[in-house]
Amino acid sequence: MTRKERYATVIDYFQKNIPEAETELLYDNPFQLLVAVILSAQCTDKRVNLTTPAIFQEFPGPAELAATDFDTLFPLIRSISYPNNKTKHLIGMANMLMSDFGGEVPMTVDELVKLPGVGRKTANVITSVIDQQPNMAVDTHVFRVSARLKLTRGATTPLAAEKQLIANIPPELVHKAHHWLILHGRYTCLARNPKCDQCGLTEVCGFYRG
Repeated sequence: MTRKERYATVIDYFQKNIPEAETELLYDNPFQLLVAVILSAQCTDKRVNLTTPAIFQEFPGPAELAATDFDTLFPLIRSISYPNNKTKHLIGMANMLMSDFGGEVPMTVDELVKLPGVGRKTANVITSVIDQQPNMAVDTHVFRVSARLKLTRGATTPLAAEKQLIANIPPELVHKAHHWLILHGRYTCLARNPKCDQCGLTEVCGFYRG
């Protein structure tokens, strides 16, 4: 099977089985998504979704968040992983949104990565989810699943995997493909005990076929 055929098979499967794939983080606007994605680093979406309602109620926008202090925000995200750093990042992010971007979340990766707590992966998530830009955020699920399905070859870093995926997935599908791979990794292609008996992609899976 050629690489082109492999990608076509995988894309066809996901289009039929998860046609409306989207983030599981709960949000109402770009600012809320940005807060949620920053909190989600090394943390489950489920835990983030339990935490963000109180934050959004107390700080509905960047102006309110920028005006708070560490001791006020920290208790609201104490249950999240790395709460100290994330508290500082959120306040710093909000301050930069106000000072540099007029209180609006920018929609380019280059601008987003200037914000405290925002790396390339987070910037790719924001631009692909909000603006459907063809940017691929490679988290642990995307990295694992794309390698097992042989969509990426020899990629030892998230950036290397990102470049291969972007080069082989039609631009108009990249924003969906990100969620396809995440959801498949989260619920079927698990790290330690993948549910191969429930997977419809075993025919193209290098992990399954050995």
